Amino acid sequence: MIIIPARIGSSRFPNKVLADIMGTPMVIRTAQAVESIDRVAIATDSQEVVDIANSYGIEAIITSTQHNSGTDRIFEASEKLNLDENEVIINVQGDEPFIEKEVVQAVFNLTTSNIGNDNIIMNSCYKEIDNPQADDPNIVKLITTDSNLALYFSRAKIPYPRDHHFNNYKGHIGIYGFTKKSLDRFCKLSPAPLENIEKLEQLRALYHGFEIAMIEVETKSFGIDTPDDLEKAIMMFNIN
Repeated sequence: MIIIPARIGSSRFPNKVLADIMGTPMVIRTAQAVESIDRVAIATDSQEVVDIANSYGIEAIITSTQHNSGTDRIFEASEKLNLDENEVIINVQGDEPFIEKEVVQAVFNLTTSNIGNDNIIMNSCYKEIDNPQADDPNIVKLITTDSNLALYFSRAKIPYPRDHHFNNYKGHIGIYGFTKKSLDRFCKLSPAPLENIEKLEQLRALYHGFEIAMIEVETKSFGIDTPDDLEKAIMMFNIN
């Protein structure tokens, strides 16, 4: 099950998830990009988004306006959908209209392979980024073990190259894989101090002693946070 959280409010880009991309709303393009992988539903706080999704034949669930995160929103949707505790649930952000199907499939496969491991509470992915990209606090960096379990995520440059130049940073991509059971467990954890400092909810899992499995992928896609981002993406992907 792929659930796309789509909050209508956005301070930097009002009504972002409905932004027009050559005639198609952004969140619809996101759903269409991944619908061949598994069943897709949009979880939103807007009846307008529900109506538009339905007009495209895409399932949508109305959720609370009070959620603090997309993870909380997809959990409410999973409850309303009555999903089995072992159902694989992939959280794909509604502002990823150019995400490659192969990236989401990789997280889906990783999550499926880890269903029996209760220590792993979530699954995600990263791409290799260079030194200048790692300076950007909007690109979340991470470090992992030799078996690709996350050790830490940060907006700062990690690891810090104290004695020499380093150019093989890992940039996190905000796609998350859960089972219904692990999603339930994650949403019941109390917020962590590190999570509040970095504004990264995945740190909640590490703070409470759970593991996050990671997989390296190749992608050119990026989240759309501003109108300028959208214009840049349309030019990059030659959308016409």
